Amino acid sequence: MTEEGLRGYSLPLSPSGRSALVPAPPWHFSGDVVMVEYRADPEAVAAFLPRGLDGRDHDGLAAAIFGDWQSCADGGAELADPVRAQYREFYIVLACSWRGRPVARCPMCWVDRDFSLVRGLIQGYPKKMGSIAITRGFRVGRATPPCGPGGRFTGTLAAGDRRLVDAHVALETRAEPPSLMLAPLVHTRWFPAWDASERPLEELVTGGSVDQAIDDVWAGTAELELHESPSDELARLRPVEILRGYRFAFAETITGGTLLSRDAR
Repeated sequence: MTEEGLRGYSLPLSPSGRSALVPAPPWHFSGDVVMVEYRADPEAVAAFLPRGLDGRDHDGLAAAIFGDWQSCADGGAELADPVRAQYREFYIVLACSWRGRPVARCPMCWVDRDFSLVRGLIQGYPKKMGSIAITRGFRVGRATPPCGPGGRFTGTLAAGDRRLVDAHVALETRAEPPSLMLAPLVHTRWFPAWDASERPLEELVTGGSVDQAIDDVWAGTAELELHESPSDELARLRPVEILRGYRFAFAETITGGTLLSRDAR
């Protein structure tokens, strides 16, 4: 070991720090989103909210979100090595409030790359590994739906050898950005203590998103199915009413969050 010790923002640590799976923030994200806005059972939503978050005034408002993302740190080196930058994601968000301020909570999330999973756990995103497919939109050719009226986009999620989500959106008209995509996210950073005499890390934090940009928003009708699984409780948040489907481009930068509470469950 050198006098300076091992380096890296995340594991694995190494002499130079280059082996770290996740670089230090800020982290920049750009991508395309397929989203279904819906209402879940308000009692089911309440069961997924930690102490301090209140969903009573939001009538079970939720969204199922598929993202096809490219990400990088400040230097942008990942863009020249896209295997380190590209991933797909599915997550649920629930409308709620923190001390009267509208926020959103992500109770479950799946991604298809290890760097995204670990980066999410650092933030408090409850990420698991899954297989995610999303209809892509291109500017030319017949192997693409139109990114406008008549366009039909689908997202699917499978995990643990089981299909968990099917979502379909049929675009009709331009629309305003959906509020749940822009709401501040509140996460739980939870790391169990390895030494039984110590307390686990338990923090309720905001997500630290800045420079959000949303463009080319189209909306229309939607369908959403959340399937039962013996190892996931996603189906508890199944829709009781479908509101609207969306497709749009989205970008943001994550800089680091703000501690709200150390009572995070």
